[in-house]
Order: sequence, then C-alpha cells, then structure tokens
Amino acid sequence: MIDLNNKRILISRTDSIGDVVLTLPICAWIKKKFPSSTIIFLGNTYTQPILECFPQIDEVMEWSALQQMPEANKVDVLRAKKIDVCIHVFPRRELASLVRKAKIETRVGTSHRSYHLLTCNVRLNFSRKSSDFHESQLNFELLKPFGIKELPSLEEINELIQSFKIPQVELPEAIEQMLNNPLPKIIFHPRSLGSAMEWPIEKYIHLTNSLLEKGYAVYYTGTEADGVSYRSLLPEHAHCFDTSGKMSLSELIVFISRCDQLLACSTGPLHLAGILGLKTIGLYSNRRPIHPGRWKALGKNVHILVNEKENATKKSTEVMQNIKVDTVEELLLTK
Repeated sequence: MIDLNNKRILISRTDSIGDVVLTLPICAWIKKKFPSSTIIFLGNTYTQPILECFPQIDEVMEWSALQQMPEANKVDVLRAKKIDVCIHVFPRRELASLVRKAKIETRVGTSHRSYHLLTCNVRLNFSRKSSDFHESQLNFELLKPFGIKELPSLEEINELIQSFKIPQVELPEAIEQMLNNPLPKIIFHPRSLGSAMEWPIEKYIHLTNSLLEKGYAVYYTGTEADGVSYRSLLPEHAHCFDTSGKMSLSELIVFISRCDQLLACSTGPLHLAGILGLKTIGLYSNRRPIHPGRWKALGKNVHILVNEKENATKKSTEVMQNIKVDTVEELLLTK
C-alpha cells in the first residue's frame, strides 16, 4: 500500500458538473485515511464553484489555464506544485504526457487507455462501461494502490459527501423576489446540454400547470439558451418562474438549497440537489451505460423514475415520452 500522508495529490477530473460531484467522495476518503495529505483538484473553470464547496480539497487548478500556456511552462507549473501523486480520474492524453514530463513520482490511471502504458506507472484494470457499479464507486478503483480493498457501498459514499458546504454568496435581487413566497418550491431543470435523454418539455409544462393549481411554486432553471428553447411555452402565472440564464453556478447552488424539490434528467443540477439533501427526482433511461445504476445522483433523498417497458430500439425521445406525467406528479406530491 502506498502511504499518502504528507503527500501532495493531484486529482484530475476535467469534465462536467455531475462527473465532478461524483468524484468528491474519493477526495473525502483520502483526507479521512491520510489527514496530512494535500489534495489539488484539476478541473474545468466552470466547475470550480463546486470544488470550492468541498473542504477536503485544498487547492483548485484550472485545466483551461494550464492548456493555454506554452508547453515548457505547463511542465514547470506542475513541477512547482511539488505533486507526489497524480490520479487520472478522467483520462486525457495531453495531461498524462505532461504529468510524466513533470516527473511526478506516482502516476495512476486505467490500463484501458493505451497511452497510459507510457505515461502511468500504476495502472488499474477495470471497465466502467460494462460495470454494474455506480460511477462514484468506480472512481474508488483508482484508490486500490492506497488501501481500498473493496469498493464502498453507496450508503458509505453518501456519508463522505456530508461536508459539502453551501457557498456564502447573495442571490440576485430578482431571484430573491421569486423566492419570497410561502409556497412549497419545486425546481424543473428540463435540459441537459445533450448529456442525457430528456423528458419532453410538453410534459414539464403539463406538470407545471397541475402543480400550480395545487398551490406549488415552480421554478425553471438552465442556461440562457435553455430558456430560449422553452420560455414561450411556460404558463403565465404568478408562481411560475423562469430563472434560466440569470444565475452563476455558485448562485444556482444557493438557489437549489433554498427549494424543496428538484426534477431533472441525468444532469449536473440533479447531482447538486442530491448532495444538498432536498428531495431529488431523476428521470432516466435503463439503457447501458446511461442507466441510473451507473449515474443516479448521490444523496439520501434521491428518487429515480424510468420507463420500465423501455425498448432499446426506440429513439431517445420515445423512451422518455413513456414516463407518465401522473407518475412523476405522484412522486412529487408524496411526503
């Protein structure tokens, strides 16, 4: 077993919000087992607010800033960090090469990337695509050189994310006004930037109308482009709100924390809602490798709905179309 105490560890996960959230548990495990270690997380610029919410991460590096440097400077920056161990959670050929050139002593990656044969000196043989384990559990495969003998259960992983902190930022005044009502608050995040199969927007609208009649406040979140795609369809109602394009990621985290429920497909805000503890409902396909067994949100109040009669030959729109509005509403209304 490699002892990580007093070691400086670079964890690389340079992809999207949900993927980064599902990587946080390994940071917590390392800190718990090796409290004198230092964790440096290399991520995308837009995921930095999430990393800053997790106290087990000591430093954040921005992948885009590193990419823009001249080649020699990239290596110098990595050397200056005095990194002892690099764990490639999300493999990148360019980064793997840089880490080797920087002469980082322990370089951990999967053996399923051919370039890791030359760039990593610790290679783990496991497959994500064909596995029955959750993505957050599979990340622990990369910690086996450091003492992991069996992958933790999802219950154990949920305990590791309890230290996630809500950012200390103020919401825009317009958003505060939207929240200024005593009604139970439900967030709909209907788009996924193409990362998941989406439930049809018409079903969200149908469900919105029903919930408004029952005394709920409904909030739509997303990017400005998301809002353009559905804004004209939203009901004109005093308690139906369009927040798309109006918040930073830090503000969105605060906003989610102040609502009661969130409904979305397999996308970043779903994962944020899960670790923030509110009732989180995910709409998924049962198809591999995008099924909920692999990608459900972490958290103790997460619920999943799928089309139980899914036909693998059907188009994605048809798959999600068969999740009924009544079924989703019943789960939302269940205390």
